[in-house]
Amino acid sequence: MALKDVWFAPAFREAFPKGLFLLGDIEPVTEFNRDRNAPKIQKQELDADGNGTGRRLWKGTVTDPDAANAKNASYDVIFASPVQPVPAVAEIVPGMTPIELEGLEIKPKIQGSGEFKSIGWSIRATGIKGDTSGSKQVPADPGASRQSKAA
Repeated sequence: MALKDVWFAPAFREAFPKGLFLLGDIEPVTEFNRDRNAPKIQKQELDADGNGTGRRLWKGTVTDPDAANAKNASYDVIFASPVQPVPAVAEIVPGMTPIELEGLEIKPKIQGSGEFKSIGWSIRATGIKGDTSGSKQVPADPGASRQSKAA
């Protein structure tokens, strides 16, 4: 059975009953270049996991007020979106914004090393509820605007 590559899609409130808080900003995920002699150009990673959309990847650090302990209270969420997701609500304190993830997907992973291994989670989303940045919109068809003008 190959369940190691299966993403689960729970409802947001089922996974995070007290919600999440974004800490800081959402930033692009950049590719790591192992070649020291290569030009220092930052290239943004594209989505090759999940459903393989090829969308740009963004990363935001969140905190979960319902976490069992401090070790599990903060982690990164990866966003697969054509543009940078933007929270729709204002910060409640500087650097802390309540958010609700859309298109939530989670996958179990093993974290730690040696005898100190535990089960963790990879968390992905397609956007943030209420976001008006265009991250959830399908790019406009340029031919459609010309047809509507001709009518």
